[in-house]
Amino acid sequence: MSFTAGLAEGASRLVGRHVSRRSFITRSAMAGSAVVIGAGLDLALKPGTAYGYICQCGNGTCGCGTTCCSGFTEFCCAVNGGYNYCPAGTVMGGWWKADNSSYCGTGPRYYMDCNATCHCQTGEYAGFCSTTCDGLTCACGATGCNSFLVGCLQFRYGQCNQNVPVVGRILCRVVACVPPWEITASCTTASANDTGTAEQDVPCWTDAFPTPPCDSPATNCQTVAMAAIAGSAAGGVVSATGSITNPTTGTPTRTGGRTPVGYGLVTAFGRLFSYGAFPSDGDETGVALDKPVVGMAVTPTGKGYWFVASDGGIFAFGDAQFYGSMGGKPLDKPMVGMAATPSGAGYWTVASDGGIFAFGDAHFYGSMGGKPLDQPIVGMAPSPEGNGYWCVAADGGIFSFDVPFFGSPA
Repeated sequence: MSFTAGLAEGASRLVGRHVSRRSFITRSAMAGSAVVIGAGLDLALKPGTAYGYICQCGNGTCGCGTTCCSGFTEFCCAVNGGYNYCPAGTVMGGWWKADNSSYCGTGPRYYMDCNATCHCQTGEYAGFCSTTCDGLTCACGATGCNSFLVGCLQFRYGQCNQNVPVVGRILCRVVACVPPWEITASCTTASANDTGTAEQDVPCWTDAFPTPPCDSPATNCQTVAMAAIAGSAAGGVVSATGSITNPTTGTPTRTGGRTPVGYGLVTAFGRLFSYGAFPSDGDETGVALDKPVVGMAVTPTGKGYWFVASDGGIFAFGDAQFYGSMGGKPLDKPMVGMAATPSGAGYWTVASDGGIFAFGDAHFYGSMGGKPLDQPIVGMAPSPEGNGYWCVAADGGIFSFDVPFFGSPA
């Protein structure tokens, strides 16, 4: 091999090893440099474009132009059981930002590389260990040529975990609308941009869910609502509505003491976290929701609960019964909360414009729907007897329907 041809081959290896998943413009520029160095010898012997020469595929049967050969790494949720975080055996190595993403309300979207940790020091070069030391196998993702790359690319932006000087190839990437430095303190705010990736997607992105203890904003694990239950002096259970259940007959009563015994929290993706004696009778973990969960309510027995999604869909668990919903029906504004009747045989849901929707034995006592509001409605609460309710706006304004008005911050 001539010295010139050797330089060209070396340059092409550099492009494939360290830059292969950056934008086509960047890679084309480097390929152009390789042409100059090698006098075009290698490129002249290969058919196709310069992009075809430097594209990297996880499977030899895939052609340049397929997703697997596009030079980008797969989403972590697609290789990590639906979980949108760095898998075990990897470390967040760096990140880049894509502006104007429709998946983040036209705001910035962040891509965080999960580089493999190295289990040996063989062949260390420029901050990377040998591919024999990172435990990864270069391949296409689960859908073959239609997937991005998995475990192929040696690249690191370097804003995260700078105390880890040597890493392996990138296994996958966490994708979020949350800045990386808010997810982990190991990341700096130094930004790299690749706006061309703003609309990349895989099916699991929109319903990616976290693992306990639900401590990563990257997974949209924000808590959106809670409900509580309490025990009675006779050993029954009282729900957040105030009804106490007779432990013998199972019927709601209004007698006995009220000692809190537990509460439940629900996240936007419908994951329940129960504490104390709060029941854990299922949730929407791993289910592809059309819209996020925004509220919850508990049954009078304390043995069941409902979730409501922003599109009005209702999810019932335990002894909670389904009495209807606004799911699939047109709404002027999204739902923001719900409340159960004292009997547990019905519930109300409330939208951000103050619209009230009653189901089961819940009665309609009025609403702010269609009326001007200074701030949107954010929640509601029923009277203990269920013969009226209050709605509260974001500015603290209170709207009472068949119940007394006691004042408000607004």
